[in-house]
Amino acid sequence: MSLVPMLDVHAITKIVPTQEGDLEILRPISLLINAGESVAITGASGSGKSTLLGILAGLDTPTAGQVYLHGHCLTALDEEGRAQVRAGNVGFIFQSFQLLPGLTALENVMLPLELHGNKQAKTLAMNFLTHVGLESRMQHYPPQLSGGEQQRVAIARAFASQPKILFADEPTGNLDSHTGNKIIDLLFALNREQGTTLVLITHEERLAARCERRIELAAGAIVTSEGI
Repeated sequence: MSLVPMLDVHAITKIVPTQEGDLEILRPISLLINAGESVAITGASGSGKSTLLGILAGLDTPTAGQVYLHGHCLTALDEEGRAQVRAGNVGFIFQSFQLLPGLTALENVMLPLELHGNKQAKTLAMNFLTHVGLESRMQHYPPQLSGGEQQRVAIARAFASQPKILFADEPTGNLDSHTGNKIIDLLFALNREQGTTLVLITHEERLAARCERRIELAAGAIVTSEGI
């Protein structure tokens, strides 16, 4: 079976001017991630992981180099163009959940679907909340939910839009070990069922070990790349 590139990255760098001079956050990085792959990006704090994730997702732009996401050259697009690519292809899960406290769990999952004009928003949201085990918590607000439950809402929201690629920044960072393991199992179950490409930033070995490939950063450069 031929492999289809989901992310194709060519020599991207990120340099930020400071009072002390230019700060090189990312040194030339090139990588290829295929559709359906699961990849962990690891490294010490300050190694450039979050900056790299932002550039791969089209939330930030590199100083130099090219990023192709599902055939779209993100680095040739303006912010509006990148937003259009993200809307059709990209999902996010954040460490801090990023739920709106004034909306119920159901409404939080429905919101991005409604913004994109999906007429099946409520049905899809209910299906995915049921899939993550929150069928009895749909009408609860985020402050009424545990950390694990809030993260499951965030996962349902991310997968409900059926993205081709899902980016997650420390998705288990705010959870205890038992809850974190459940979230990891859920992420990879949905990955298998939908064929969604996973790109995860993590410092946790238990999460990195579940991925097919691991990319380790140090001082803004790839120092190891292991796996398929």
